[in-house]
Amino acid sequence: VLFYGPPGTGKTMASTIIANALGLDLYRIDLSRIVSRYVGETEKNLARVFDEAERGRVMLLFDEADSLFTKRTEVKNSVDRYTNLEVAYLLQRMENFEGLTVLTTNVVENLDDAFTRRIRYRIGFPMPSAETRTMLWKTFLPAKAPLAKDIPFNLLGEEFPLAGAYIKKAVLRAAFYARGEAGVIGLKHLVDAARSESEELGTLVYDHISGPLEEALQIAEEAVNN
Repeated sequence: VLFYGPPGTGKTMASTIIANALGLDLYRIDLSRIVSRYVGETEKNLARVFDEAERGRVMLLFDEADSLFTKRTEVKNSVDRYTNLEVAYLLQRMENFEGLTVLTTNVVENLDDAFTRRIRYRIGFPMPSAETRTMLWKTFLPAKAPLAKDIPFNLLGEEFPLAGAYIKKAVLRAAFYARGEAGVIGLKHLVDAARSESEELGTLVYDHISGPLEEALQIAEEAVNN
């Protein structure tokens, strides 16, 4: 199975849900411990992973798979040759592996064509719509969280095109902002947190925000002051 799409859209989370539904343990491949600069060591490490996975009946997860399942290139030096050998070996083991394997990637175009041809299911994870983002803002706030009344979550969903993982981080950041002021989580905390997450992602953030959200912020500030 190949899950592809932008960062933070739930590819890894979906893998854990599938493993849980099937009653399988999920083994997430740590590429830093698999890939070796020494010739032949990467293949040995991969062999151990697949052998143990077959014995233990676990589901394998190759997160950020494009770094390992990269396209084979024209051989111009010894590095290219051994890299191509690693990809060829991985392709062979994947074909013979009788268990379930999930690959996730943000850049599906970087995967070797031989892998993509053999993948049974390819599922895209798009960026959430404004309606879905609105639901996520609500969902990530626990019921017992100290929250101001009448938060316009729909305006947050419309204003900030963030994936689910980053909305979750923004909610946590907003909670820290509110805690620092010894108050409840208000609209300003959520807006400031969303802007911070957007900036860290490199998203262009303008100084001004939309009229409806600006008006909602003014109403919320007046309510606090009164």
